[in-house]
Amino acid sequence: MSIDRSLKTAGGLSRHRNVLTRDERVAKLIEAGKFDDKGDSPIGLPKVGNRKVVAGGKTKKKKTGDEEGDDDKK
Repeated sequence: MSIDRSLKTAGGLSRHRNVLTRDERVAKLIEAGKFDDKGDSPIGLPKVGNRKVVAGGKTKKKKTGDEEGDDDKK
C-alpha cells in the first residue's frame, strides 16, 4: 500500500528540476555574461540548460588489521 501524496515529506521537492524560474534563468545568464541586468529585458529570455552533474560514488576504504580489532573492543 502506498502513502498518500498529502502525507509525503517535503524532501521530495529538492530533486533536480529541468525547468527554471525566470529569476534562476537570469542569474545563470548573468554568470555566463550573456545578460546585462541594466539594459536587457527579462522577457523573452533565451533557453538555459540546467544539467544535473552527477559526481562519482564514494569508494570504500579497506580496513587494516589494527582498525578491525578496534571494532571488536567497543
